[in-house]
Amino acid sequence: MKAGIYFTGTGPILILTSYDSIIEPRLVKKLATKGIKKFISYEVSEDKVKKQYGNHFNVVMGDLNQADDLRVLDYDGHRVFNNFSLKELGAPHYQED
Repeated sequence: MKAGIYFTGTGPILILTSYDSIIEPRLVKKLATKGIKKFISYEVSEDKVKKQYGNHFNVVMGDLNQADDLRVLDYDGHRVFNNFSLKELGAPHYQED
């Protein structure tokens, strides 16, 4: 499982994916179909995400109504932005349509 913070036009969201990369072309295409065609993304540690989100992480992972390859863990941009230090984000990935 990979976790990524995606800075979109409406603010940051935190996504979990079973793809090998947070910028896997099939994932990027799926995001585009949801209206997210331009973003800056950063991979974050799954362990850090589990620690920050606790039981909510388990609830989202157990939600059978969502596709296995993409789970939005948090769409509250303020919370996502404040849960992670900018110093720990690493190299950004840029995506433009």
